[in-house]
Amino acid sequence: MTEPTTIPVEAADYRTAMARIASAVHLVTTAGPGGRAGFTATAVCSVSDEPPTLLVCINRTASAHAALSVNDTLCVNTLGAHQMDVAGAFGGRTPMDERFATASWGRLVTGSPVLNNARVAFDCRIVGRHAVATHDVLVCEVVALACAGTGDGLLYADRRYHAPPLQAPARDDAA
Repeated sequence: MTEPTTIPVEAADYRTAMARIASAVHLVTTAGPGGRAGFTATAVCSVSDEPPTLLVCINRTASAHAALSVNDTLCVNTLGAHQMDVAGAFGGRTPMDERFATASWGRLVTGSPVLNNARVAFDCRIVGRHAVATHDVLVCEVVALACAGTGDGLLYADRRYHAPPLQAPARDDAA
């Protein structure tokens, strides 16, 4: 048997392929000795429920990276379809104070900003940090939850926001 030939995957091709994957949209926020900061993220996933743990990825060139490098806490605020404007403010080059002025905030256990009408908010302690290529991978233990928001979730795919309904379309089993 011969070894398969591998061709390096170009970064642009990889980004285009990843853009095809629909992801939930989150605001990752933090406050502490490194300051208050936040960014829009789709690279968030569950790791475990014993203890409840999330994984959050942040590019080291992101404006929120400096604060998250110092702070030991963060909050993952999952957005609803009606919050595209907030996602846009936190995803662009908007100054931090202006980002936070676009919404109403509270706090849970860690002191990180919690979006008052997020679909769900995961208040976390950062328990691990790993540098991988251009990003830092943060392992985050969930210490508190808030489930205040309602309505459809906000998704990001094909380099834009989408607001699909959560209800699955009816199936045609007659075929």
